[in-house]
Amino acid sequence: MALILAIESSCDETSVAITKDGKLLSNVVSTQIEVHRKYGGVMPEIASRLHAENIGVVLKEAVEQANIRLEDVDAFAVTRGPGLIGALHVGLQCAKTLAMLYKKPLIPVHHLTGHIYANEYIEPLQFPLLAVVVSGGNSELVIMEESMKFKVIGETRDDAIGECYDKVARVLGLPYPGGLPIDQLAKEGEHTYDLPVPLKGEHTYDLSYSGLKTNIINLVHNLEQKGEKVNVPNMCRSFQDVAVGLVVDRAIKAVNEYKVKQVILAGGVSANSYLRSEIKREMEKRNIKIIIPPMWCCTDQAAMIAKVAEHLYDMKVFAPLSIGVDPNWFIEDYKNFE
Repeated sequence: MALILAIESSCDETSVAITKDGKLLSNVVSTQIEVHRKYGGVMPEIASRLHAENIGVVLKEAVEQANIRLEDVDAFAVTRGPGLIGALHVGLQCAKTLAMLYKKPLIPVHHLTGHIYANEYIEPLQFPLLAVVVSGGNSELVIMEESMKFKVIGETRDDAIGECYDKVARVLGLPYPGGLPIDQLAKEGEHTYDLPVPLKGEHTYDLSYSGLKTNIINLVHNLEQKGEKVNVPNMCRSFQDVAVGLVVDRAIKAVNEYKVKQVILAGGVSANSYLRSEIKREMEKRNIKIIIPPMWCCTDQAAMIAKVAEHLYDMKVFAPLSIGVDPNWFIEDYKNFE
């Protein structure tokens, strides 16, 4: 084990965390949600500027909370991708500077491995397992036969589930981010709208949300043109039943085929109460161990990057200071920096 300082800046949270021998000493997060809310989504250029403004303050606070000295850090870890290219650059340049200044190893971390390993703050992972990764930019089903070994068996063909939530919320006049208001209103509604089930009948673990999103947008616009009102709670319930149902359906199929010992939820959409309850119910019916992360683990933060970095430090997976960001980095290539 070691003293690790990790940086996360892949989207709209600037975060620095410090762990020592596996124990989380600090995890400081500065969120930009209020700034981006007025635009109905993350504005990449604004996000990059805010990261540049915030990174120094967040770093200072994390070091003070952990009560450590930067010269005592054993390695500096950072999210290399996937994410917004400008936002990723800010975190990487900070980590590179620290690694060069203190002559310590630089550990690039794949963002989605962070979401997966955030669950280790709850309890140990048991292999083989299925990781259901659902967030604003990514939707993947990942089989792990052993620690730090990833096999993507299904992924989004177009929009990720979180992106779909945001776009549906926008057309319904709900605030950004769209996940929480849709989740809350769905509890008040009934499934009254007939929406298409993506990839119905296909033998695949892939996910698709573009068609569902487009169908709802067209349906809402057609009703408005006729002077009819959309029943927003009912639309939220109808949408959520289909969107979450697709994820749960894929998870059930994967559990049956790959004979996993454990299923873990990961990513921002894992905060969705309906997804949490449905996947828990289905896995308990099959006597499969399920880890559902606490809310603080669902959002982007550097604690999850530090947790992965602990494993990579033991594996001596270090990168040269010439490394660049990779917004489209594949999870299977997490040790490949070229």
